[in-house]
Amino acid sequence: MMANRLVSMIETERLILRPLTRADVDQIVDLHGDPRVNRFVPSFSYDQALQRISEIERQWSERGHGICAVELEATGTFIGRCGLNYWPEFDEVEVGWILKPEAWGHGYATEAAQSCLEWGFSRLDVRYLTAMIDPGNTASARVAERLGFSPRRVDTLFDKTTTVWALDRPESLPSPQA
Repeated sequence: MMANRLVSMIETERLILRPLTRADVDQIVDLHGDPRVNRFVPSFSYDQALQRISEIERQWSERGHGICAVELEATGTFIGRCGLNYWPEFDEVEVGWILKPEAWGHGYATEAAQSCLEWGFSRLDVRYLTAMIDPGNTASARVAERLGFSPRRVDTLFDKTTTVWALDRPESLPSPQA
């Protein structure tokens, strides 16, 4: 399940995705501090955000993938985070996305997540990728559906019920280890 190459940046039509670093800590605290966002994901203190970013940096170093900052290509404005996160308790890789509310409704989450899906399937030896979505988060469920995910099971994450959506590796795409 190891990546064969570290990403420095993913560019889409409107976005730039780059690995999160400690320089992004204030942006992450702000993103997760918005009550419209933390209805579904935990908020972070500054120290908690630093800890989480350290874990993300370690995942990039050890696994070759992780979470990226999402920026508008035209302005460089930070609008959220998206990327691949390995969950050891499930032995699965998730494509996750969280955007600032002012970035909602523009297709950015779908665009960012699609680029991460393509990148992940082209570099990781996995049969499927997941998306962990709070059952009440209908907007994220719609993004998952647009990307081709379907609900696979219900599980518990951070002591909350979570719907685990999954997208199988396309049959036309061989494993990178093949």
